[in-house]
Amino acid sequence: MREVFQSMKNFRKTKAFLFDFDGTLVDTMHGYADIAGKLINEYHPEISFAEGRRLYIETSGIPFCQQIEIIAPAHPSNAETVRRFEEEKIAGFFATKVDDEVRSSIAGMRDLGYLVGVSSGNFPDLINDYVKRENVVFDIVMGYDHENNFEKGKPHFDYFLDKFGLTKENLTFVGDSLKDADKGYDYGVQFVGMRGLFGDSDFRKLYADVITVGSMKELLDMLKKQ
Repeated sequence: MREVFQSMKNFRKTKAFLFDFDGTLVDTMHGYADIAGKLINEYHPEISFAEGRRLYIETSGIPFCQQIEIIAPAHPSNAETVRRFEEEKIAGFFATKVDDEVRSSIAGMRDLGYLVGVSSGNFPDLINDYVKRENVVFDIVMGYDHENNFEKGKPHFDYFLDKFGLTKENLTFVGDSLKDADKGYDYGVQFVGMRGLFGDSDFRKLYADVITVGSMKELLDMLKKQ
């Protein structure tokens, strides 16, 4: 697996980018962490708000229904915690805008000839409604479909590569969490870490050869130099 990345330290073979959504393209994660910290503390008083918030961030990159099972395995309150989290986060989600730099960077990547898509752990209807409202053009938008086991990682990657007739070396996945990095590396596609919730050193503790960027503009500038 690691040999793949040693030979892919640039984007010369990349034809498509898949982006995680929350925290990577839109700044929603800190608000989500506040909601999760509050709810975790409410149902588990032994866990402080600050610790619950930290646990949410530490396990981010997968749907909250999976995160809570890591934080509090099989706890009877988990279903209600998830219901309230998903309900409370909607207002903050739709209050957030795509900033101009992200918008122009996505357009710039498409102008360079790259396919650009979304691979999110959020629900498909929310992501699609948001993208339509913000009028941002992607070649594909994929969310978490629990009933069909269609989620970020192998299911999304398989579908994307098959739909566009690409191979693994043609795809770069960009995310802001350590679990995003795991999904990219485990599948065998190039991964770029978006610094924010986690810094360069956090990603490199897991994957010494990882590429990280601080913004979409930084990534676009790298592509222009290829």
